Amino acid sequence: MVYYMLGAVVASLLGLLFLKSSIGKKKSGASSMEAQRTDSVTESSGNGRTDTDIIIVGAGVAGAALAYTLGKDGRRVHVIERDLTEPDRIVGELLQPGGYLKLKELGLEDCVSQIDAQQVYGYALYKDGKSTKLSYPLEGFKSDVAGRSFHNGRFIQRMREKAASLSNVRLEQGTVSCLVEEKGTIKGVQYKNTNGQLLTAYAPLTIVCDGCFSNLRRSLCKPKVEIPSCFVGLILEKCELPYKNHGHVILADPSPILFYPISSTEIRCLVDVPGQRVPSISNGEMNNYLKTVIAPQIPPELLSAFMAAIEKGNIRTMTNRSMPATPQPTPGALLLGDAFNMRHPLTGGGMTVALSDIVVLRDLLRPLRNLNDAPSLCKYLESFYTLRKPVASTINTLAGALYKVFCASPDPSRKEMCQACFDYLSLGGDFTNGPIALLSGLNPRPLSLVTHFFAVAIYGVGRLLLPFPSPKRILIGARLISGASSIIFPIIKAEGVRDMFFPASTPAYYRASIN
Repeated sequence: MVYYMLGAVVASLLGLLFLKSSIGKKKSGASSMEAQRTDSVTESSGNGRTDTDIIIVGAGVAGAALAYTLGKDGRRVHVIERDLTEPDRIVGELLQPGGYLKLKELGLEDCVSQIDAQQVYGYALYKDGKSTKLSYPLEGFKSDVAGRSFHNGRFIQRMREKAASLSNVRLEQGTVSCLVEEKGTIKGVQYKNTNGQLLTAYAPLTIVCDGCFSNLRRSLCKPKVEIPSCFVGLILEKCELPYKNHGHVILADPSPILFYPISSTEIRCLVDVPGQRVPSISNGEMNNYLKTVIAPQIPPELLSAFMAAIEKGNIRTMTNRSMPATPQPTPGALLLGDAFNMRHPLTGGGMTVALSDIVVLRDLLRPLRNLNDAPSLCKYLESFYTLRKPVASTINTLAGALYKVFCASPDPSRKEMCQACFDYLSLGGDFTNGPIALLSGLNPRPLSLVTHFFAVAIYGVGRLLLPFPSPKRILIGARLISGASSIIFPIIKAEGVRDMFFPASTPAYYRASIN
Protein backbone atom coordinates (compact mmCIF):
# COMPACT_ATOMS: atom_id res chain seq x y z
CA MET A 1 0.00 0.00 0.00
CA VAL A 2 2.85 2.37 0.87
CA TYR A 3 4.46 1.77 -2.53
CA TYR A 4 1.16 2.45 -4.36
CA MET A 5 0.64 5.70 -2.44
CA LEU A 6 4.26 6.72 -3.06
CA GLY A 7 3.89 5.88 -6.75
CA ALA A 8 0.80 8.08 -7.02
CA VAL A 9 2.60 10.99 -5.36
CA VAL A 10 5.60 10.59 -7.65
CA ALA A 11 3.35 10.41 -10.73
CA SER A 12 1.64 13.66 -9.68
CA LEU A 13 5.00 15.39 -9.22
CA LEU A 14 6.17 14.18 -12.64
CA GLY A 15 2.95 15.41 -14.23
CA LEU A 16 3.52 18.88 -12.80
CA LEU A 17 7.15 18.85 -13.96
CA PHE A 18 6.05 17.79 -17.46
CA LEU A 19 3.40 20.53 -17.59
CA LYS A 20 5.96 23.15 -16.53
CA SER A 21 8.51 22.02 -19.10
CA SER A 22 5.88 21.95 -21.86
CA ILE A 23 4.72 25.50 -21.11
CA GLY A 24 8.26 26.84 -20.95
CA LYS A 25 9.48 25.17 -24.13
CA LYS A 26 10.36 27.51 -26.96
CA LYS A 27 10.49 26.63 -30.61
CA SER A 28 13.87 26.89 -32.18
CA GLY A 29 14.98 26.59 -35.76
CA ALA A 30 17.23 23.76 -36.79
CA SER A 31 20.87 24.68 -36.46
CA SER A 32 22.93 24.82 -39.63
CA MET A 33 24.55 21.57 -40.65
CA GLU A 34 28.25 21.26 -39.97
CA ALA A 35 28.51 18.54 -42.59
CA GLN A 36 30.56 19.57 -45.60
CA ARG A 37 29.55 19.13 -49.22
CA THR A 38 31.40 16.95 -51.65
CA ASP A 39 32.72 19.65 -54.01
CA SER A 40 36.33 19.22 -52.81
CA VAL A 41 36.43 15.42 -52.77
CA THR A 42 39.62 14.05 -54.27
CA GLU A 43 38.25 10.58 -54.95
CA SER A 44 34.74 9.20 -54.72
CA SER A 45 32.91 5.95 -55.15
CA GLY A 46 30.62 7.41 -57.80
CA ASN A 47 28.05 10.11 -58.37
CA GLY A 48 25.94 9.23 -55.40
CA ARG A 49 25.33 5.70 -56.70
CA THR A 50 26.16 2.95 -54.28
CA ASP A 51 25.86 -0.75 -53.65
CA THR A 52 25.80 -0.05 -49.89
CA ASP A 53 22.61 0.18 -47.86
CA ILE A 54 24.07 1.54 -44.64
CA ILE A 55 27.36 3.20 -43.67
CA ILE A 56 28.42 2.82 -40.04
CA VAL A 57 31.04 5.21 -38.71
CA GLY A 58 32.93 3.50 -35.87
CA ALA A 59 33.40 -0.15 -34.93
CA GLY A 60 33.37 -0.04 -31.15
CA VAL A 61 30.77 -1.92 -29.13
CA ALA A 62 27.82 -0.14 -30.76
CA GLY A 63 29.21 -0.02 -34.30
CA ALA A 64 30.43 -3.62 -34.45
CA ALA A 65 27.24 -5.03 -32.89
CA LEU A 66 25.10 -2.94 -35.25
CA ALA A 67 27.11 -4.03 -38.30
CA TYR A 68 26.60 -7.70 -37.49
CA THR A 69 22.92 -7.21 -36.69
CA LEU A 70 22.09 -5.34 -39.89
CA GLY A 71 24.31 -7.60 -41.98
CA LYS A 72 22.53 -10.65 -40.61
CA ASP A 73 19.26 -9.09 -41.77
CA GLY A 74 20.63 -8.90 -45.31
CA ARG A 75 21.68 -5.25 -45.39
CA ARG A 76 24.84 -4.31 -47.30
CA VAL A 77 26.93 -2.58 -44.65
CA HIS A 78 30.14 -0.55 -44.95
CA VAL A 79 31.89 0.07 -41.62
CA ILE A 80 34.62 2.71 -41.43
CA GLU A 81 36.71 2.59 -38.24
CA ARG A 82 39.63 4.86 -37.39
CA ASP A 83 41.73 2.07 -35.84
CA LEU A 84 40.98 -1.64 -36.25
CA THR A 85 43.70 -2.77 -33.83
CA GLU A 86 42.59 -3.99 -30.41
CA PRO A 87 41.52 -1.05 -28.20
CA ASP A 88 43.01 -0.63 -24.73
CA ARG A 89 40.52 1.18 -22.48
CA ILE A 90 39.76 1.29 -18.77
CA VAL A 91 35.98 1.48 -19.16
CA GLY A 92 33.42 -0.56 -21.09
CA GLU A 93 34.54 -3.64 -19.18
CA LEU A 94 31.31 -4.58 -17.36
CA LEU A 95 28.20 -5.78 -19.17
CA GLN A 96 25.11 -5.92 -16.96
CA PRO A 97 22.76 -8.97 -17.13
CA GLY A 98 20.20 -6.87 -19.04
CA GLY A 99 22.89 -6.08 -21.59
CA TYR A 100 23.82 -9.76 -21.85
CA LEU A 101 20.17 -10.58 -22.63
CA LYS A 102 20.28 -8.01 -25.46
CA LEU A 103 23.57 -9.53 -26.65
CA LYS A 104 21.82 -12.92 -26.83
CA GLU A 105 18.87 -11.38 -28.66
CA LEU A 106 21.30 -10.09 -31.30
CA GLY A 107 23.03 -13.47 -31.60
CA LEU A 108 26.32 -12.15 -30.22
CA GLU A 109 26.54 -14.01 -26.91
CA ASP A 110 29.53 -16.05 -28.12
CA CYS A 111 31.54 -12.79 -28.20
CA VAL A 112 32.06 -13.09 -24.43
CA SER A 113 33.53 -16.57 -24.81
CA GLN A 114 37.23 -17.27 -25.38
CA ILE A 115 38.24 -13.87 -23.93
CA ASP A 116 38.52 -15.02 -20.29
CA ALA A 117 35.37 -13.07 -19.41
CA GLN A 118 34.16 -13.45 -15.83
CA GLN A 119 30.56 -13.96 -14.77
CA VAL A 120 29.28 -11.31 -12.37
CA TYR A 121 26.34 -12.05 -10.06
CA GLY A 122 25.91 -8.74 -8.26
CA TYR A 123 27.67 -6.16 -6.13
CA ALA A 124 29.22 -5.77 -2.72
CA LEU A 125 28.70 -2.33 -1.22
CA TYR A 126 31.12 -0.97 1.42
CA LYS A 127 30.63 1.97 3.75
CA ASP A 128 32.51 2.89 6.94
CA GLY A 129 33.96 -0.60 7.32
CA LYS A 130 30.61 -2.36 6.83
CA SER A 131 29.62 -4.31 3.73
CA THR A 132 26.47 -5.76 2.21
CA LYS A 133 26.04 -8.21 -0.65
CA LEU A 134 23.58 -7.20 -3.39
CA SER A 135 22.89 -10.09 -5.77
CA TYR A 136 21.18 -9.72 -9.12
CA PRO A 137 17.58 -11.08 -9.06
CA LEU A 138 18.27 -13.83 -11.63
CA GLU A 139 15.53 -16.25 -10.57
CA GLY A 140 13.56 -17.37 -13.61
CA PHE A 141 16.41 -16.76 -16.06
CA LYS A 142 18.57 -19.41 -17.73
CA SER A 143 21.81 -20.40 -15.99
CA ASP A 144 24.02 -18.44 -18.40
CA VAL A 145 22.29 -15.13 -17.64
CA ALA A 146 24.55 -12.97 -15.47
CA GLY A 147 26.77 -9.96 -15.85
CA ARG A 148 30.06 -10.29 -17.72
CA SER A 149 33.32 -8.46 -17.10
CA PHE A 150 36.29 -8.57 -19.46
CA HIS A 151 39.00 -6.66 -21.27
CA ASN A 152 37.10 -4.17 -23.43
CA GLY A 153 39.43 -4.58 -26.39
CA ARG A 154 39.07 -8.37 -26.50
CA PHE A 155 35.28 -8.05 -26.51
CA ILE A 156 35.30 -5.49 -29.33
CA GLN A 157 37.69 -7.58 -31.47
CA ARG A 158 35.40 -10.60 -31.11
CA MET A 159 32.43 -8.56 -32.33
CA ARG A 160 34.43 -7.11 -35.21
CA GLU A 161 35.43 -10.62 -36.27
CA LYS A 162 31.80 -11.71 -36.08
CA ALA A 163 30.66 -8.78 -38.24
CA ALA A 164 33.49 -9.29 -40.77
CA SER A 165 32.50 -12.95 -41.15
CA LEU A 166 29.40 -11.84 -43.07
CA SER A 167 30.01 -11.44 -46.82
CA ASN A 168 27.74 -8.37 -47.02
CA VAL A 169 29.62 -6.49 -44.27
CA ARG A 170 32.79 -4.61 -45.22
CA LEU A 171 35.11 -3.35 -42.46
CA GLU A 172 37.58 -0.69 -43.55
CA GLN A 173 40.14 1.29 -41.59
CA GLY A 174 39.83 4.99 -42.29
CA THR A 175 39.29 8.37 -40.68
CA VAL A 176 35.95 10.02 -41.40
CA SER A 177 36.34 13.78 -41.63
CA CYS A 178 32.77 14.86 -42.36
CA LEU A 179 29.31 13.89 -43.45
CA VAL A 180 28.36 14.46 -47.08
CA GLU A 181 25.27 16.66 -47.25
CA GLU A 182 23.16 17.65 -50.25
CA LYS A 183 20.08 19.85 -49.87
CA GLY A 184 19.69 19.00 -46.20
CA THR A 185 20.05 15.24 -46.65
CA ILE A 186 23.08 13.19 -45.60
CA LYS A 187 24.28 11.16 -48.58
CA GLY A 188 27.35 9.53 -47.07
CA VAL A 189 30.75 10.34 -45.59
CA GLN A 190 34.11 11.71 -46.64
CA TYR A 191 37.12 9.84 -45.25
CA LYS A 192 40.81 9.07 -45.65
CA ASN A 193 41.88 5.46 -45.99
CA THR A 194 45.14 3.97 -44.72
CA ASN A 195 46.91 5.06 -47.92
CA GLY A 196 45.98 8.67 -47.31
CA GLN A 197 43.48 8.79 -50.18
CA LEU A 198 40.51 11.10 -49.71
CA LEU A 199 37.40 9.09 -50.56
CA THR A 200 33.63 9.43 -50.42
CA ALA A 201 31.28 6.60 -49.53
CA TYR A 202 27.57 6.87 -50.29
CA ALA A 203 24.56 5.10 -48.76
CA PRO A 204 20.87 5.86 -48.15
CA LEU A 205 21.49 5.78 -44.38
CA THR A 206 24.59 6.73 -42.38
CA ILE A 207 24.74 5.73 -38.70
CA VAL A 208 27.35 7.54 -36.61
CA CYS A 209 28.77 5.43 -33.75
CA ASP A 210 32.18 7.07 -33.35
CA GLY A 211 32.20 7.14 -29.55
CA CYS A 212 32.41 9.66 -26.73
CA PHE A 213 34.90 11.88 -28.60
CA SER A 214 32.72 12.02 -31.72
CA ASN A 215 33.66 14.78 -34.16
CA LEU A 216 30.43 14.28 -36.15
CA ARG A 217 27.76 14.55 -33.47
CA ARG A 218 27.42 18.33 -33.77
CA SER A 219 26.08 17.82 -37.28
CA LEU A 220 23.23 15.68 -35.95
CA CYS A 221 22.38 16.94 -32.46
CA LYS A 222 22.89 19.75 -29.96
CA PRO A 223 25.26 18.12 -27.48
CA LYS A 224 25.45 19.22 -23.86
CA VAL A 225 28.48 17.32 -22.58
CA GLU A 226 29.35 17.47 -18.90
CA ILE A 227 32.45 16.05 -17.20
CA PRO A 228 31.47 15.27 -13.59
CA SER A 229 34.64 13.35 -12.75
CA CYS A 230 37.61 11.32 -13.95
CA PHE A 231 38.55 7.68 -13.43
CA VAL A 232 42.04 6.60 -12.37
CA GLY A 233 42.53 3.00 -13.47
CA LEU A 234 44.83 0.30 -12.12
CA ILE A 235 44.99 -3.49 -12.50
CA LEU A 236 45.40 -5.59 -9.37
CA GLU A 237 47.07 -9.00 -9.64
CA LYS A 238 47.55 -12.00 -7.36
CA CYS A 239 44.55 -11.28 -5.19
CA GLU A 240 40.89 -12.27 -4.85
CA LEU A 241 37.86 -10.12 -4.25
CA PRO A 242 36.17 -10.56 -0.84
CA TYR A 243 32.93 -11.48 -2.63
CA LYS A 244 33.78 -13.71 -5.57
CA ASN A 245 32.20 -12.86 -8.95
CA HIS A 246 30.82 -9.59 -7.63
CA GLY A 247 31.65 -6.00 -8.41
CA HIS A 248 32.75 -4.04 -5.34
CA VAL A 249 31.75 -0.43 -4.69
CA ILE A 250 33.49 1.44 -1.88
CA LEU A 251 31.59 4.54 -0.74
CA ALA A 252 34.78 6.48 -0.12
CA ASP A 253 35.74 10.11 0.38
CA PRO A 254 35.60 12.06 -1.91
CA SER A 255 33.80 9.64 -4.27
CA PRO A 256 33.33 5.91 -5.01
CA ILE A 257 36.03 3.34 -5.75
CA LEU A 258 35.20 0.33 -7.94
CA PHE A 259 36.69 -3.16 -8.15
CA TYR A 260 35.66 -5.92 -10.55
CA PRO A 261 37.39 -8.86 -12.29
CA ILE A 262 38.38 -8.46 -15.95
CA SER A 263 40.03 -11.87 -16.31
CA SER A 264 40.73 -14.93 -14.17
CA THR A 265 43.93 -13.28 -12.84
CA GLU A 266 43.22 -9.52 -12.96
CA ILE A 267 41.00 -7.13 -11.04
CA ARG A 268 40.24 -3.68 -12.35
CA CYS A 269 40.31 -0.82 -9.85
CA LEU A 270 38.72 2.49 -10.81
CA VAL A 271 39.21 5.42 -8.45
CA ASP A 272 36.75 8.23 -9.11
CA VAL A 273 38.17 11.75 -8.80
CA PRO A 274 35.50 14.51 -8.88
CA GLY A 275 36.03 17.37 -11.30
CA GLN A 276 37.99 17.62 -14.53
CA ARG A 277 41.50 17.58 -13.11
CA VAL A 278 43.40 14.63 -11.68
CA PRO A 279 46.70 14.65 -9.78
CA SER A 280 49.73 14.56 -12.07
CA ILE A 281 51.21 11.12 -12.75
CA SER A 282 54.56 12.41 -14.03
CA ASN A 283 55.59 14.35 -10.92
CA GLY A 284 54.47 11.69 -8.40
CA GLU A 285 51.42 13.62 -7.23
CA MET A 286 49.11 10.77 -8.30
CA ASN A 287 51.09 8.12 -6.40
CA ASN A 288 50.98 10.24 -3.28
CA TYR A 289 47.21 10.82 -3.64
CA LEU A 290 46.50 7.11 -4.06
CA LYS A 291 48.70 6.13 -1.12
CA THR A 292 47.60 8.79 1.36
CA VAL A 293 43.96 9.51 0.47
CA ILE A 294 42.66 6.35 -1.21
CA ALA A 295 44.65 3.45 0.28
CA PRO A 296 43.34 3.92 3.87
CA GLN A 297 39.81 3.37 2.51
CA ILE A 298 40.59 0.15 0.60
CA PRO A 299 39.31 -3.17 2.09
CA PRO A 300 42.19 -4.98 3.88
CA GLU A 301 41.94 -8.00 1.55
CA LEU A 302 42.84 -5.80 -1.44
CA LEU A 303 45.24 -3.33 0.12
CA SER A 304 48.56 -5.06 -0.58
CA ALA A 305 47.62 -5.70 -4.22
CA PHE A 306 46.46 -2.08 -4.53
CA MET A 307 49.79 -0.78 -3.23
CA ALA A 308 51.68 -3.15 -5.55
CA ALA A 309 49.69 -1.83 -8.52
CA ILE A 310 50.67 1.73 -7.60
CA GLU A 311 54.35 0.75 -7.42
CA LYS A 312 54.09 -1.04 -10.77
CA GLY A 313 53.17 2.31 -12.25
CA ASN A 314 50.71 1.36 -15.00
CA ILE A 315 48.21 4.06 -13.98
CA ARG A 316 45.68 5.23 -16.54
CA THR A 317 43.18 8.10 -16.43
CA MET A 318 40.00 8.90 -18.34
CA THR A 319 37.39 11.65 -18.13
CA ASN A 320 33.84 10.56 -17.35
CA ARG A 321 31.33 12.21 -19.62
CA SER A 322 27.61 12.66 -19.35
CA MET A 323 25.37 13.77 -22.22
CA PRO A 324 21.59 13.45 -22.50
CA ALA A 325 20.23 12.44 -25.89
CA THR A 326 19.20 15.58 -27.79
CA PRO A 327 18.37 14.32 -31.28
CA GLN A 328 18.01 16.63 -34.24
CA PRO A 329 16.34 14.34 -36.82
CA THR A 330 18.27 14.60 -40.08
CA PRO A 331 17.33 12.82 -43.32
CA GLY A 332 19.87 10.16 -44.18
CA ALA A 333 21.64 9.94 -40.81
CA LEU A 334 21.29 8.69 -37.26
CA LEU A 335 23.39 8.81 -34.08
CA LEU A 336 24.00 5.79 -31.84
CA GLY A 337 26.12 4.74 -28.86
CA ASP A 338 28.28 7.17 -26.88
CA ALA A 339 28.24 9.58 -29.81
CA PHE A 340 24.53 10.00 -29.07
CA ASN A 341 24.04 9.49 -25.34
CA MET A 342 26.36 9.11 -22.32
CA ARG A 343 25.92 8.67 -18.59
CA HIS A 344 28.31 8.38 -15.64
CA PRO A 345 29.97 4.93 -15.89
CA LEU A 346 29.55 4.23 -12.16
CA THR A 347 26.71 1.76 -12.81
CA GLY A 348 28.22 0.15 -15.92
CA GLY A 349 25.09 0.77 -18.00
CA GLY A 350 26.57 2.16 -21.23
CA MET A 351 26.80 -1.08 -23.20
CA THR A 352 23.33 -2.14 -22.05
CA VAL A 353 21.86 1.09 -23.43
CA ALA A 354 23.76 0.73 -26.73
CA LEU A 355 22.69 -2.90 -27.26
CA SER A 356 19.10 -2.09 -26.31
CA ASP A 357 19.12 0.77 -28.85
CA ILE A 358 20.38 -1.61 -31.54
CA VAL A 359 17.50 -4.03 -30.85
CA VAL A 360 15.00 -1.15 -31.19
CA LEU A 361 16.60 0.10 -34.41
CA ARG A 362 16.82 -3.40 -35.91
CA ASP A 363 13.12 -4.01 -35.28
CA LEU A 364 12.22 -0.67 -36.87
CA LEU A 365 14.32 -1.29 -40.00
CA ARG A 366 13.35 -4.93 -40.56
CA PRO A 367 10.03 -4.31 -42.35
CA LEU A 368 11.53 -1.73 -44.73
CA ARG A 369 12.29 -3.01 -48.23
CA ASN A 370 14.46 -0.03 -49.18
CA LEU A 371 15.85 3.05 -47.47
CA ASN A 372 16.04 5.49 -50.37
CA ASP A 373 13.24 7.88 -49.38
CA ALA A 374 15.37 9.83 -46.89
CA PRO A 375 12.73 12.35 -45.67
CA SER A 376 10.11 9.65 -45.07
CA LEU A 377 12.68 7.36 -43.45
CA CYS A 378 13.77 10.19 -41.14
CA LYS A 379 10.18 10.81 -40.06
CA TYR A 380 9.62 7.10 -39.51
CA LEU A 381 12.79 6.73 -37.44
CA GLU A 382 11.70 9.50 -35.08
CA SER A 383 9.94 6.67 -33.27
CA PHE A 384 13.39 5.28 -32.42
CA TYR A 385 14.03 8.20 -30.08
CA THR A 386 10.75 7.54 -28.27
CA LEU A 387 10.89 3.73 -28.13
CA ARG A 388 14.40 3.73 -26.65
CA LYS A 389 13.55 6.15 -23.86
CA PRO A 390 12.14 3.93 -21.08
CA VAL A 391 15.24 1.71 -20.99
CA ALA A 392 17.86 4.36 -21.76
CA SER A 393 16.46 7.07 -19.49
CA THR A 394 16.06 4.69 -16.54
CA ILE A 395 19.71 3.62 -16.75
CA ASN A 396 20.91 7.18 -17.41
CA THR A 397 18.93 8.67 -14.52
CA LEU A 398 20.00 5.94 -12.09
CA ALA A 399 23.67 6.46 -12.99
CA GLY A 400 23.52 10.23 -12.49
CA ALA A 401 21.48 10.05 -9.29
CA LEU A 402 23.56 7.30 -7.63
CA TYR A 403 26.80 9.09 -8.39
CA LYS A 404 25.56 12.24 -6.66
CA VAL A 405 24.21 10.27 -3.69
CA PHE A 406 27.42 8.24 -3.30
CA CYS A 407 29.80 11.20 -3.42
CA ALA A 408 30.94 12.46 -0.03
CA SER A 409 29.49 15.80 1.09
CA PRO A 410 29.80 18.04 4.17
CA ASP A 411 26.02 18.61 4.00
CA PRO A 412 24.35 16.58 6.84
CA SER A 413 21.30 15.88 4.67
CA ARG A 414 23.46 14.45 1.86
CA LYS A 415 25.31 12.30 4.38
CA GLU A 416 21.98 11.01 5.67
CA MET A 417 20.83 10.27 2.11
CA CYS A 418 23.97 8.22 1.43
CA GLN A 419 23.61 6.31 4.70
CA ALA A 420 19.90 5.75 4.06
CA CYS A 421 20.70 4.35 0.61
CA PHE A 422 23.24 1.92 2.05
CA ASP A 423 20.85 0.78 4.80
CA TYR A 424 17.85 0.57 2.43
CA LEU A 425 19.75 -1.68 0.02
CA SER A 426 20.84 -3.83 2.98
CA LEU A 427 17.24 -4.58 4.00
CA GLY A 428 16.86 -7.42 1.52
CA GLY A 429 13.73 -8.52 -0.31
CA ASP A 430 12.12 -5.98 -2.62
CA PHE A 431 14.20 -3.20 -1.02
CA THR A 432 17.29 -4.84 -2.53
CA ASN A 433 15.88 -6.64 -5.57
CA GLY A 434 13.97 -3.63 -6.90
CA PRO A 435 16.93 -1.22 -7.16
CA ILE A 436 19.34 -3.97 -8.30
CA ALA A 437 16.90 -5.03 -11.04
CA LEU A 438 16.97 -1.43 -12.24
CA LEU A 439 20.77 -1.25 -12.05
CA SER A 440 21.23 -4.54 -13.90
CA GLY A 441 18.92 -3.55 -16.75
CA LEU A 442 16.59 -6.46 -15.97
CA ASN A 443 13.68 -4.18 -15.07
CA PRO A 444 14.30 -0.72 -16.55
CA ARG A 445 11.07 1.01 -15.53
CA PRO A 446 11.25 4.77 -14.92
CA LEU A 447 8.41 4.92 -12.40
CA SER A 448 9.96 2.09 -10.38
CA LEU A 449 13.24 4.04 -10.31
CA VAL A 450 11.63 7.23 -9.02
CA THR A 451 9.54 5.29 -6.49
CA HIS A 452 12.58 3.54 -5.01
CA PHE A 453 14.61 6.75 -5.04
CA PHE A 454 12.05 8.60 -2.94
CA ALA A 455 11.45 5.51 -0.80
CA VAL A 456 15.13 5.80 0.16
CA ALA A 457 14.63 9.48 1.01
CA ILE A 458 11.52 8.76 3.11
CA TYR A 459 13.33 5.89 4.81
CA GLY A 460 16.12 8.33 5.67
CA VAL A 461 13.64 10.84 7.10
CA GLY A 462 12.00 8.12 9.19
CA ARG A 463 15.38 7.19 10.67
CA LEU A 464 15.91 10.82 11.62
CA LEU A 465 12.54 11.27 13.29
CA LEU A 466 12.60 8.07 15.34
CA PRO A 467 12.38 7.52 18.21
CA PHE A 468 11.87 11.23 18.98
CA PRO A 469 12.04 14.09 16.47
CA SER A 470 13.94 17.25 17.26
CA PRO A 471 13.90 20.59 15.42
CA LYS A 472 17.39 19.90 14.07
CA ARG A 473 16.43 16.43 12.83
CA ILE A 474 13.21 17.72 11.25
CA LEU A 475 15.22 20.37 9.40
CA ILE A 476 17.73 17.80 8.14
CA GLY A 477 14.82 15.56 7.06
CA ALA A 478 13.23 18.41 5.09
CA ARG A 479 16.55 19.18 3.45
CA LEU A 480 16.99 15.48 2.66
CA ILE A 481 13.70 15.39 0.69
CA SER A 482 14.56 18.70 -0.97
CA GLY A 483 18.05 17.45 -1.82
CA ALA A 484 16.68 14.21 -3.28
CA SER A 485 14.33 16.22 -5.49
CA SER A 486 17.15 18.51 -6.63
CA ILE A 487 19.22 15.46 -7.58
CA ILE A 488 16.72 13.46 -9.62
CA PHE A 489 14.32 15.96 -11.17
CA PRO A 490 16.93 17.90 -13.20
CA ILE A 491 18.21 14.58 -14.61
CA ILE A 492 14.67 13.52 -15.52
CA LYS A 493 13.98 16.90 -17.11
CA ALA A 494 17.13 16.58 -19.24
CA GLU A 495 16.06 13.08 -20.30
CA GLY A 496 12.58 14.30 -21.25
CA VAL A 497 9.60 13.76 -18.95
CA ARG A 498 7.11 12.98 -21.69
CA ASP A 499 9.21 10.42 -23.56
CA MET A 500 10.43 8.84 -20.32
CA PHE A 501 7.12 8.38 -18.50
CA PHE A 502 4.43 8.91 -21.14
CA PRO A 503 5.91 7.61 -24.43
CA ALA A 504 2.49 6.55 -25.72
CA SER A 505 1.45 10.23 -25.71
CA THR A 506 3.95 11.11 -28.45
CA PRO A 507 2.90 10.88 -32.14
CA ALA A 508 6.19 9.19 -33.09
CA TYR A 509 5.28 6.24 -30.86
CA TYR A 510 2.63 5.19 -33.39
CA ARG A 511 4.67 5.81 -36.55
CA ALA A 512 3.90 3.11 -39.13
CA SER A 513 6.18 1.52 -41.70
CA ILE A 514 6.71 3.70 -44.77
CA ASN A 515 7.48 0.91 -47.26
